[in-house]
Amino acid sequence: MLIKIEDLVLVGFNKQVIALDRYSGNKVWEWKASNGAGFPAILLDGDRVIVSVQGYTYCLEPISGSEVWMNELKGHGTGTANLVSVRGSSSQSSAAEVIAVQQAAAVATSTGVTT
Repeated sequence: MLIKIEDLVLVGFNKQVIALDRYSGNKVWEWKASNGAGFPAILLDGDRVIVSVQGYTYCLEPISGSEVWMNELKGHGTGTANLVSVRGSSSQSSAAEVIAVQQAAAVATSTGVTT
């Protein structure tokens, strides 16, 4: 079964993010920050999940939970960060944008068209 972003619910606690299937509640993937402690702030920003844990900021790929990058943000303190998308869109429209990209990729794959 093909997993889509809109099929996931992201839950964060104890420097972890767990993706659950929104229909069954089954765990799809889990990720744990290598640094920091406590409650993670989570933001879905288009096709990326941004996670902040006590001064460390991580970028995850939302379908697999794999870590794309990490930034310690040295010298800026620790604590729970406020995360805001500079794309200027709500999480609803960000999700819609990602869904549109996924659908276009699926159509291109099924028709043999490369982008």
